[in-house]
Amino acid sequence: MPAHLFREIENLKREILALGAMAESAVREAVAAIDNRDEDAAQAVIRDDTKLDDMEVQIEENCLKTLALHQPVAIDLRFIVAVLKINNDLERVGDLAVNVAERAAFLATQPPLDAVFDLQAMAGKAQEMLKKSLDALVQLSAQMAYEVLAADDEVDAMNRRMYQIVQEGIVAHPDQTESLIHMLSVSRHIERIADHATNIAEDVIYMIEGVIVRHKAEDYFRHRLGK
Repeated sequence: MPAHLFREIENLKREILALGAMAESAVREAVAAIDNRDEDAAQAVIRDDTKLDDMEVQIEENCLKTLALHQPVAIDLRFIVAVLKINNDLERVGDLAVNVAERAAFLATQPPLDAVFDLQAMAGKAQEMLKKSLDALVQLSAQMAYEVLAADDEVDAMNRRMYQIVQEGIVAHPDQTESLIHMLSVSRHIERIADHATNIAEDVIYMIEGVIVRHKAEDYFRHRLGK
């Protein structure tokens, strides 16, 4: 690999990891704002989204410049294509964190809910998937990426359970319907964050193996994980 291309790829790697760290932090702080009923913290997540957006634009421009100047091939080309796609997924994760923060800001102004939600468990799993998908990119580990794909079903199940809790809560406490609907929206946003982590993992697998796995059956993933 030419030295100039090597430097550009290393720079892209640093930038996409920095963007990933920003997205992870936004999700973590938005969920904490719900738990702590902290409207100020929620507003901070909303304000900081412009920084994430600016970095996303910068990374896209650097990817396109690298493609134009160096005309990479094989795995180098796949890496840059993957970064372009991951960049978009991370920007959407930031947007979803803003959506969670907006719900947190509203919920902070309302009486505490009587229904019990294990939001931290669901958010923690989604954040773990996001981190592992980025670790898979750095370590060029298809195995880690496949583990992210396998974890998505668990978050989906948590989201379905959240729907049941909200349904039961509306029946038991109709006066809290609006707040419960906001909590359901939070659950949906977290489930979407996990979906974006899955997208990133799929892009990492493509980069490493040159295989598009978006529409592969679950049996295929179990085989790859040795299950």
